[in-house]
This record gives sequence, C-alpha cells and structure tokens, in this order.
Amino acid sequence: MAFLLTAALIASPAFASRIHRAPTSGHARTAHSAHKTSRKAAAHKMHGQQSIDPQRATQIQQALIREHYLSGDATGRWDASTEAAMQKYQADQGWQTKLTPDSRAIKKLGLGPDYSGAINAKGSSFTDPPASGIPPTQSAAFASAAGVSQ
Repeated sequence: MAFLLTAALIASPAFASRIHRAPTSGHARTAHSAHKTSRKAAAHKMHGQQSIDPQRATQIQQALIREHYLSGDATGRWDASTEAAMQKYQADQGWQTKLTPDSRAIKKLGLGPDYSGAINAKGSSFTDPPASGIPPTQSAAFASAAGVSQ
C-alpha cells in the first residue's frame, strides 16, 4: 500500500505537466500580433494639453510685446516667432528653453494665478478672528513666549 502511494505521488507531477508548443499556423500569430499592435498604439495616446488656447496665446504675446521680446500685434496663434520670443525671454532669465512657455516665465510676465484675495496676501480683507475665551494674563504669556508683541 505504501509502495502504491509513493508511486502515485512521484508519477502525478509527470502526468500533470503540459507541453507548450508554438502555433503551427502563421495566421494565428499574425492576428495576435495585429491585436497587440493596436492595443499598444491605443496605450500610447497623447495626454495633457497639446496646444495653447488662442486667448492664452494672445495674452502671452501681449506680454512679450510689452517686454520688447516680440514686435507687431498679438495674433492669438502660437507661431514660430512667438515661440522664439518666449525661448529668448526664458533664456535671458536663465531658465530652460525646451519647454515653452515655462511656468516661471508666465508668472514673471504677470500672467500667473491671482492670489491677491488669499488670506495671507498683503492688504487682503478678512474678518477679525473671534473673541478668545483665554484670560488676558494667559494670552499675554502665550504672546511673550511666542515672541509676538500685543
């Protein structure tokens, strides 16, 4: 009995293995390759912004004209002369010129986000903080420990 059990355990992996054979027909391989190629092309589609919006291009061109890096009128088309002007502007600032427009250049041209209404902006208006329930002596001690004058 032990002999039969041992023989069954040894023989079972040999019977369980599968032999993998390459397809014999070129047709199956071609269909698989074509499907694989189409999936690969779909996986490599472009993401993100592909071109500059004409309204934004006009704003950038107006700023470059103001800074004397571009002449003429703003057309709203991101053309070779606009790109060359932006690259020169970025190079003069010591920034990279391969990616145009660079976010630092946009900000320096005055076209970046407007944070003037932010809570920590100079001159921003926000309401006074609510009255504190801390006794004045304790509040003074906190202020002096923090190095803040009251």
